[in-house]
Amino acid sequence: MVRKVRRLLAAVTGALIATACSLALAGTAQAAGPKLPPAGVDITGDRLNQPLRLRADTRPTDVVAVVDQVSWLGRTGQQRGPEAKNLGPKYTVVVLAGDVPRHTYDLYPLAKGGPRVYRPAKQPDLSKTRAGWFFGRLNMSETLRSVGVPLERQFDTVSGGVGGGERAIPEDSLNPGQDIDDAMRELQRLLLLNVGVVMVITTGLAGIALLIRRRTH
Repeated sequence: MVRKVRRLLAAVTGALIATACSLALAGTAQAAGPKLPPAGVDITGDRLNQPLRLRADTRPTDVVAVVDQVSWLGRTGQQRGPEAKNLGPKYTVVVLAGDVPRHTYDLYPLAKGGPRVYRPAKQPDLSKTRAGWFFGRLNMSETLRSVGVPLERQFDTVSGGVGGGERAIPEDSLNPGQDIDDAMRELQRLLLLNVGVVMVITTGLAGIALLIRRRTH
């Protein structure tokens, strides 16, 4: 009888451990799964005979660099921009999710007084927003040139630059890595899962020990 109980104990313990490992590995895989970056951007404009199509699976760095030029625009901008003669060449950037256009912006990297961005009120995803003009990053020209837009090299604007305001595109669609809050939530969920698994194993072992005690007395 004792041997049968020991065999039962070994079998149940093995099953509980296997189940615990499976659940823990599944939780870890889900927590570690990276978020997808934007599928890409399309750029059209001056001296571009055809759209410049950048995709995250082949040119992720370029996609992030271009999206960064428009990702931190405020909710409201200036209602009037520079005169047309002072804007210089225009480049329209369309941000896509999968193959679906989501956001569109007009970039003027060589505008007098500094790069400018115009956000139309009518957006491809039909979201409600206010049309407005914004000062762009000082490195806009160099960023566009580096991804293939035919612009002359600007030696005085290669060190970055500033834009203005809060993000207009959700962070989870712009950042190819996990954001800190999501990572902490996933870690907490994983820890709770592991605690639950340990409690199940402990309860099972306690029950089996009680059964052995009753059978041997």
